[in-house]
This record gives sequence, structure tokens and C-alpha cells, in this order.
Amino acid sequence: MDYLILKYIHLISATLLFGTGLGTAFHMVHAHFSGDTQAIAVVSRGVVRADWIFTATAVVIQFASGVWMIVQGGWPLDSGWIVKGISLYLFVGMCWLPVVWLQIRMRDLAAGALAAGEELPSRYHHYFRIWFILGWPAFLSVLLIFYLMIFKP
Repeated sequence: MDYLILKYIHLISATLLFGTGLGTAFHMVHAHFSGDTQAIAVVSRGVVRADWIFTATAVVIQFASGVWMIVQGGWPLDSGWIVKGISLYLFVGMCWLPVVWLQIRMRDLAAGALAAGEELPSRYHHYFRIWFILGWPAFLSVLLIFYLMIFKP
């Protein structure tokens, strides 16, 4: 495959990955602070769906296209910026996997509370705090990955 086409695919998947992450985080936070259990149930259902459709797909495409570009570009795999980029990518994944698990649990807790006409349980709020905390290092790491990919220091 032509390097520029591969780079285009990589850029589109990076945009989907970053944009979906930022967009779903915004909507989850906004729904959470509304205190509206119905809004939280609806938004969390959509966030989980978006993560499976867009984020998971982009994660696979990002890794495959990134490695393919490294090979086609003739970059040594032990280049500092590549090692740092892959390390950060794996770190983001280590944050994202528990985030997905937490989102699924929050979705289920919100749906259960809504169906029962009850308040959100304390476990939901506990999961939200962890979810929120895990989002920051992942977000900042993605920004560092973008820096490494652009400037290749």
C-alpha cells in the first residue's frame, strides 16, 4: 500500500480514536453532573456502543497502520520516539480497558436504577470517580503520542 494512503488511514483512525474519546467523555461528564438518571442511562448506553464501534476499531487500525508505516518508512523499531510512542499507546490501552469495564457497569447500574425508580447507587458514583481519574492520564498520553508522531524527536 502507498505510504501516503497508509498515513491517511492512520490519521483518520487517530481522529476517530481521539474524537470519540473526547466526545464520549464530554457526554458522560455532562450527563453525570445533570444528576438525571434517565440521561445517564441513555448517554452511558451510547458511550459503551461508541467505544465498541469506533474506539475499538480505531485502536486496531492505529496499531496496524502505525507498525506498517514504521516498516515502510524504514524507521528502526528501537528509535526512541517509536519506543516511547508504543509504550504510551500500551499505557493508554491499560487505562482504556478498565474504563470500558467501568462504563459497562455504570450503564447497567443507571439502567437498573431507572427501571426501579431509585437513585443511582453509591457504586455508580465510585465507578464514575475512577473512570474520570483514568481518563486524564490516557488523554494526556494521547497528546504526547501525537507530539511524538509529528515531531519524531
